[in-house]
Amino acid sequence: MSSPPSLEIHDGIAKERGQANVEQLEEKPETDPKSSPREIQGRFDLLRDLGDAEMERLGKRVLKKIDMRMMPAITMMFLMCYLDRINVSNARLAGMQEDLHMTDTIWNLGISAFYIGYLVGQLPGNLWLAKASPRWFLPCAMLGWSTCTICTPALTNGAGFAACRFFTGLAEAPFFPGITLMTSSWYTKQENPTRMAIWHAGNTISNIISGFLAAGILTTMSGVAGLHSWQWFFLIEGIASIVVALGALMLLPDYPHNTRFLTPAEREMAQYRVLCSNGGKEEGIGGTWDGVKEAVKDPFTWFFCLMHFALVTAQSFKDFFPSIVNTFDLGELTTYFIQAPPYAFAFAFACAVAWSSGRRQESFWHIVLPILGSAAGCAVLISTTNVGARYFGLFLLISGTYNGLNLQLSWETTLVPAPRSKKAALIAIANCISQVSHWFSPYFWPRAHEPFTVLAGGWSWSAACLS
Repeated sequence: MSSPPSLEIHDGIAKERGQANVEQLEEKPETDPKSSPREIQGRFDLLRDLGDAEMERLGKRVLKKIDMRMMPAITMMFLMCYLDRINVSNARLAGMQEDLHMTDTIWNLGISAFYIGYLVGQLPGNLWLAKASPRWFLPCAMLGWSTCTICTPALTNGAGFAACRFFTGLAEAPFFPGITLMTSSWYTKQENPTRMAIWHAGNTISNIISGFLAAGILTTMSGVAGLHSWQWFFLIEGIASIVVALGALMLLPDYPHNTRFLTPAEREMAQYRVLCSNGGKEEGIGGTWDGVKEAVKDPFTWFFCLMHFALVTAQSFKDFFPSIVNTFDLGELTTYFIQAPPYAFAFAFACAVAWSSGRRQESFWHIVLPILGSAAGCAVLISTTNVGARYFGLFLLISGTYNGLNLQLSWETTLVPAPRSKKAALIAIANCISQVSHWFSPYFWPRAHEPFTVLAGGWSWSAACLS
């Protein structure tokens, strides 16, 4: 049966339009800067025919699911990661250094050994994660460092302390750049700064909790079951880390294209959201070493390496923060408790600045102005005997440095959104080089320089200015 004339005309027009569209696509240069959201939507079978209202509802549902599962998991994991990293500072106040017969030099060697292991595992760990399953990889890394923490109470000398801290750093190495990579693979450039500030809060919250744990454990559990209080400190933290790691195995997603707890349409929406944020550029995986080569050749990598190095160097105080507060001579229990407020303020400040940065899509001034405040706070800390002024200086010092590090991570993943192997290499290289400062920073904090530690304070001040 022949088609009615109207249908033939309609088919002819459609064919002409289709041919014209093909010709336009063929003539379109490969360097076309960005794809429109509608064009990106057309790449997905299950999204192609959805209207704007349906797309908005589906996008909100996906965002809510990821926020409810991923953000609590990685925030708690990061909290335990930093708690594990800084627990030796409070253990030192409880007599760990004396009990293991360590000089200041041996103690600082153990602190540096952690960052040697951290440096060794950084790049290979993050490149592996770019192709591996985050849901399995990250919790397994956490189980590794938790095992080291639980073994710490069995140490008997400085050599064992240095070896244990080395393997702790090696296990922790892929975690921080790994969750940075994972966050940037799920959230848009508008959402990224705030989400990174939220999980980066694990950093600040760990310092708050550490003070309270120290007050509760280090002042009451000495001699229980024949153990020193610092031994109980490590045991309890190690067990808590294992519990969090097992919970993360059930909560964490993989990447947007293969996460099981999302429906097929939600998986496509998760990919669509990130594609729109990237201007239509596919994240992809890319060859492992090709990603490294691309990152090395990109000048942004080296700008971020320098900035990251300066910010981490300015944070060198964090491994000695309890010792700094101890110079206020306010008593053991008070020393543990007053560690919390500066970090609580830093968390609220970082979230507010991150929200502003994401909303305005501006990073430079959001980093520079607070870091200048850190330099001022550091100057106050080492130039006066007034305890109130020095305590206020700690608020400024902590807030600016932690805020700057959080926003810098968001900034680098926004500028280099794809391929995933290049982004993973950039994050790892920048984080790797920044950790070199930990090899020598501890030696700027000998006890003989207390209470002002002018050398260390001047070092942090210089790094803040360099940032």
